[in-house]
Amino acid sequence: MRSFLVSSLIGLLAAAAMGEAPDPQLHPRDRYHLHTGDTLLLEYRLSPELNQTVTVGPDGYVDLNVAGAVKLEGLTLAQAHDLIVQMDSKRLNAPELNLELKDFQRLYVVVAGQVVNPTRIEMREDMTALQAVMLAGGFRDSAKESKIVLFRRLNSKSDMAEVRVLNLHHIHKTKQLEQDIALQPGDVLYVPENTATQFGKIMRIPNFSMSSGVPVY
Repeated sequence: MRSFLVSSLIGLLAAAAMGEAPDPQLHPRDRYHLHTGDTLLLEYRLSPELNQTVTVGPDGYVDLNVAGAVKLEGLTLAQAHDLIVQMDSKRLNAPELNLELKDFQRLYVVVAGQVVNPTRIEMREDMTALQAVMLAGGFRDSAKESKIVLFRRLNSKSDMAEVRVLNLHHIHKTKQLEQDIALQPGDVLYVPENTATQFGKIMRIPNFSMSSGVPVY
């Protein structure tokens, strides 16, 4: 399928570059951006009675004692700190805030279908489709390696996904790394059987049984 997100194209280019000589320079990782479900601790050095622990809600907002409702989803911790201090300053004189990420929503991908261990995999670092399949135990003999289906959610609040078919057949034996792709949190990889399966470009994300890897619509 030709339709896909720009970020996916970037992922393809990055994967293809893996076959070249390594870059001697180290590239810094992107800072963590806050997500729904993240838990934050706010501590005020001069006003401890205002301390609180909050969780980023489904709408991306937190309810704060001083600043009220503030949208923090998508911000780094430093950006969130500066925004809260800015809003607190409307009511407090030079607030001194320590903002700490106490717990965070684990980012994951799902690998289902004809793999040895259909499972949810926590994304602790960058991951490609082939790496996710290998972490799920690899392909079963019945897998259609050339027709792997990637479901990518259109947005965080939608159950509709963009669909792409990946060809990972023999990719682990060749240098055709451009066929692999960088995954994003929430992606679902479905490895079908050798029988033909049809998917649309945009469709609802199916639920998968982790015991069988079979999609349920």
